[in-house]
Amino acid sequence: MARIDVLMPQMGESIAEGTVSKWLKKVGEEVKRDEALFEISTDKVDAEIPSPVAGVLAEIKVQEGQTVAVQTLVGVIETEKGAAAVTAPAPSPPSAPSPPSAPAQRAPAAPGGAVPVTAAAAAAPVGKGGDGDETAEERLRRRSTPLVRKIAAEHNLDISAVTGTGFAGRVTKQDILEFIEGAAVAAGPTVAPAMRPVSPASPSPAIPAPPPPAAPPAPTGRQPPSPRPAAAGAPAGPVEHPVVEPWPGDRVEPFSKIRKITADHMVMSRRVSAHVTSFFEVDYTRVAELRRKHKQAYAERGVNLTYLAFIAKTCAQMLRKHPVVNAAVSGDNIIYRGDVNVGIAVALDWGLIVPVIKHADEKNLLGLSRAVVDLANRARVKQLKPEEVQGGTFTITNPGVFGALFGTPIINQPQVAILGVGNVEKRPVVIEDAIAIRPMAYLTLGYDHRVIDGAVADHYMSHLKKQLENWDPNTV
Repeated sequence: MARIDVLMPQMGESIAEGTVSKWLKKVGEEVKRDEALFEISTDKVDAEIPSPVAGVLAEIKVQEGQTVAVQTLVGVIETEKGAAAVTAPAPSPPSAPSPPSAPAQRAPAAPGGAVPVTAAAAAAPVGKGGDGDETAEERLRRRSTPLVRKIAAEHNLDISAVTGTGFAGRVTKQDILEFIEGAAVAAGPTVAPAMRPVSPASPSPAIPAPPPPAAPPAPTGRQPPSPRPAAAGAPAGPVEHPVVEPWPGDRVEPFSKIRKITADHMVMSRRVSAHVTSFFEVDYTRVAELRRKHKQAYAERGVNLTYLAFIAKTCAQMLRKHPVVNAAVSGDNIIYRGDVNVGIAVALDWGLIVPVIKHADEKNLLGLSRAVVDLANRARVKQLKPEEVQGGTFTITNPGVFGALFGTPIINQPQVAILGVGNVEKRPVVIEDAIAIRPMAYLTLGYDHRVIDGAVADHYMSHLKKQLENWDPNTV
């Protein structure tokens, strides 16, 4: 018998750890090659991990609910001799997982502020040598999560100045938020040029506030950011949810990983973006006619032609004409995205996920319809790849599928706009001084008023409405 190690996979370049959410096989059960062995959750995607070989699950090293670094040994499969040479994954030095009950310990800084590197990191190829070249330690620290890099960019921080507690010394979200909070304390109660606000009734100009008290020494192991302090209005620290005392008879369940991520992300988005929502009512008569005419032909090609496909196609076209709606905010800069990547929010039994259709503006209606159905179906069976939930530039959410007339969705950071789709239903409307029955629905655009003015948002929505109500039949 051969023993094959099963490791926590690297689900994308920026993913440093994963949580074993469920074992699909028990110790002693047979498993086929490529059969789903266990489920994992990361900060990007939930996924089923297939078995690398056929055999018997001999050991489970990481229990359900435990979070470990990538390449950690999570289980062992016993198989016939010789199978390992063909099917075993490439060996990689696993790092021992921390006990789930033990609190995270901050790694001690090495001389000169360097962060210790694990044996796996030290053995990793560096690529270049010589003066000024990137070491394995520096590369691992640089490969922090996109969220950490975004926070660092917003606060003009060098990630290398932050002591990391993640895998191989990587800087985690908690690390950088604690660093910012500690620097803010060190800088005193005011982080921007202090000006007393002026009452609307007072014509006098703002009066400079007294200078802040001298800054106390920075906390041990933390250095204040340079060269500028945190931007006013930026999140002051990690999201903390109020604690409520349960009553007798209540059932208390901890957040799942995906629920925790969603909760923190939504609260952060409301802190960061100045949310405004515009509402437009759309007459879907033309779309409904085209849908009835072509629905059977699409079904024969394995695609369900939905209202959402028409909306997504139109959104993608309009984003090219209104690039600020397809933008992102980075500090005091606006990034106008070169690609149009439309995310479609999918409601799951265990949470919410937003798979992304890359280059949506380049797809025809058939291709877009196929992509919407494919991503939604694979999201529900946990078969999405990490890159399929990253890189979105605009998001569409469809509360109308549950009967909602409209909603006011929260922007999916770092994007600046999100479209909500209401339920399509027949309603009486006035058409040229006559009452008619038409399939009508509301579209809502939630947008970031920091960069999108109301006129710009309404201009985008008016073009979207006009396109849907006058759809070219030759493009179906």
